[in-house]
Amino acid sequence: MKALLAVSGAIDRLNGQIGRWVLWLILASTLISAGNATVRKAFNMSSNALLEIQWYLYAAVFVLAAGYTLLRDEHVRIDVLGARLPPRVRAIVDILGTLFFLLPFVALITVLGWRFFWRAFVSGEMSSNFDGLIRWPIYLVIPVGFTLLGLQGVSEAIKRIAFIAGYGPDPGASAHDDRQPAEGQDAAGPDEDQRDGPPTGTTDNQAPPAGPGDRHR
Repeated sequence: MKALLAVSGAIDRLNGQIGRWVLWLILASTLISAGNATVRKAFNMSSNALLEIQWYLYAAVFVLAAGYTLLRDEHVRIDVLGARLPPRVRAIVDILGTLFFLLPFVALITVLGWRFFWRAFVSGEMSSNFDGLIRWPIYLVIPVGFTLLGLQGVSEAIKRIAFIAGYGPDPGASAHDDRQPAEGQDAAGPDEDQRDGPPTGTTDNQAPPAGPGDRHR
């Protein structure tokens, strides 16, 4: 299990580094978009290559960062029942989902994406637009990105198996614990806090307000 956790840690570091590197593609895409718009408005000039490189970079951000997003547990999930399940049951559900849904889907897209890339690479496929870009670099992003996503899925499964076996913490605890305080507060209500001590603004040593008889004394 220690060897598997070491593999999981290596995958996490790989996707963590790639995710931080991919962030710079957003800045590059923004600068290219702003520069292209400025040149088009100021000099009535434009370039299909600059337009295409924007969506190249935009697509690369989403696909290459998919594994990083899974590492951070930031993928959109409709968590109707998961937050109510015990941690071990939730970990088993995540493992089954990874093995029977995520990994088969990733394998299918990786194989088809590789064939798509290789056909474009061999043929030297170019954009149909004038002054467009060569196509195979963006096609290569598909198998690479889904391979990274599949590796991260393996890493997440390893961490959950280690948690069930008692070799590590619950990897999904942080994602679900963020919602627990709000639920606990709603369940307790404002009266629970007031039972634990005196109201705000008073102290235990504060004297009670004087009654009518005390004033005459």
